Amino acid sequence: MKKYLSLILIGLSIFIFVGCSSNYEYKKNLTSYSLNLVYDETTQTLDATQCVDYLNTSDNTLSEIKFHLYANAFREGAKASVVSLANTQKAYPNGKSYGNIQIESVKIGESDAQFVVGGEDENILEISLTNELFPNDRITICIDFIVTLANVNHRLGYGENAVNLCNFYPIACVYEGGDFVCDLYNSNGDPFYSEVSNYDVQITYPKNYILASSGNKIEDIENDTTKTTKINAFCVRDFGLVLSNKFETKTKKYDERVNISYFYTSDDNADDTMLLIENALNFFEEKIGQYPYESISVVETNFVHGGMEYPNLVLISDDVEDYSTYRLVIVHELCHQWWYGVVGNNQFDYGWIDEGLTEFCTVYFFDNYPEYERTMENMIRSATFSYTTFMKVYSDVQGQVDTSMNRALDEFNTEPEYVYNTYVKGTLLFSTVYELVGAKKFDSALKYYYSNNLYEIVTPTDVIKCFSRGTGRNLENLFNSYLEGKVQIVAK
Repeated sequence: MKKYLSLILIGLSIFIFVGCSSNYEYKKNLTSYSLNLVYDETTQTLDATQCVDYLNTSDNTLSEIKFHLYANAFREGAKASVVSLANTQKAYPNGKSYGNIQIESVKIGESDAQFVVGGEDENILEISLTNELFPNDRITICIDFIVTLANVNHRLGYGENAVNLCNFYPIACVYEGGDFVCDLYNSNGDPFYSEVSNYDVQITYPKNYILASSGNKIEDIENDTTKTTKINAFCVRDFGLVLSNKFETKTKKYDERVNISYFYTSDDNADDTMLLIENALNFFEEKIGQYPYESISVVETNFVHGGMEYPNLVLISDDVEDYSTYRLVIVHELCHQWWYGVVGNNQFDYGWIDEGLTEFCTVYFFDNYPEYERTMENMIRSATFSYTTFMKVYSDVQGQVDTSMNRALDEFNTEPEYVYNTYVKGTLLFSTVYELVGAKKFDSALKYYYSNNLYEIVTPTDVIKCFSRGTGRNLENLFNSYLEGKVQIVAK
C-alpha cells in the first residue's frame, strides 16, 4: 500500500514468460472462487453467494477449512481498529460508522455444513468437513453472506464519491507449517496474506454507476434500473471492485495488450496521467518482467491513505492534494502489481518485502524519467534524512527504538515506527544493494527474483538468495544488517 511516500520522499538471467491466463495446466491447479453479488445503494449492503472450488495444496489431510472475514473488522466492538487514532477523523468525516459480514449459510454439496464465526475477533470462518480432504483433492463450499458497509473512506466502505468493495468476501486462509494463518486485522500496513486463485464474478448494481474491478469484464447486461457485469480473473491474489456514479473514464491500449482505464472525478491532468501509467508499465516490464494480465485500472476514490493496490486495480485517494504526490502514489501502486501481485509475500509478517522493494523501484522509475524532475540521489538523500531524524526524535521520546525490520504488523508500537522501518528503511536497503552492485546487476537480480517466483509466496530467505544469485554477490550479511537493526544509517 502507498500510504506514506508523499510524507517521506517529497521535501541476470534470461527467461521465457508464460502468462497464467494462457497456461492451462497452472491455472487449473488453483483454488477458484465464483461470486454472485448484488449491491443495494439504499441499504448500503452487498448480498452475496460465493462458491469456492478449494484445492488442498498442502501435504496434510484437512478436517476443516478456514476463511478470513476481514469485513468484520469494521463492526462495532471489534478488537482491531481499521485505522490509527491519528487517521480516524479523516476516515470517518461524518462520524463513526460500522459495518460487518453476516454468514447466512454454508453448504458442502447439497448438505448444510457446520461452521463457526470464530478466530480472535470474529475474523475467521471455520468450516468443519464431513469427510477429510486429502492432499491435491478438491471440495466445493458455497457460502451465502451479506456485507453491510460502513460510511468510511477505506478499502471497504462507502464515501461521498465512491463505494470501495475490497477484502469483502471470505478468502481462504493460507495453510502453512501445519496450520492456517489467521492473523487479526491491523491498522498498520496491509494485514492480508493470500495465494493466487481464479475468479468468476457477477455483480448487479444501479445502472447509473460505473464499475472498476480486478480482472477482465466479459459482459454487461442492463435492464430498467440495474446493470449486471460479468468478470473473470486468473491467477490473481485477491479481487477488488470500486463503484461510483461520478466516474469519468479514459481508456487506452498499452503495447496492444493491456487495457488502461483511468477513472477520475475531475482531473485537468488526465492525459499526463495516462502517459505516466504507460511509462511506469513500460519501465517495470523492462526492468522486472512482463505484466501478465490484460487490464489495469487506476481509480480515484475516497480513501484514507494515499493509495492501495489490488490485482489489476489501483486505488488513488481523491484527497491527495498536489499532482506531484499523485504521480508518486500511482507509480508506487502500479509497481505493486509485480511486488505483492505476481510475487507474493506474507504482508502481515514481512511488510518490508513488497513495500521496501516497491518503494525503491518507484525511486528507480523517477530517476530514469527526468521530465518528472526527481532524481534517485535527491530522493534517497531525503529518505535518509527523514529516517535518521525520525529515529532520533523517536529515541528521545521513547528512550530506545527497535530498528529491526522482520516484525509482524502488531509488533510495531506505532504506525510511524512501522512506516519508517518498512517503507523508508526498505528503500534504503535496496538502494544500498543498487549502489553496491550497479544498475546492470541490480536489473538482473530483479528479473531473476521475478521469474523464479511467479505467482508464489516468498520469505526473507528467498529474497536474500535471489538477490545474491541474481547479482553474483553474497548479500546475506548486508540484508541481515538491515533486517536485524544493526546497520548504522547516517544522513548524507
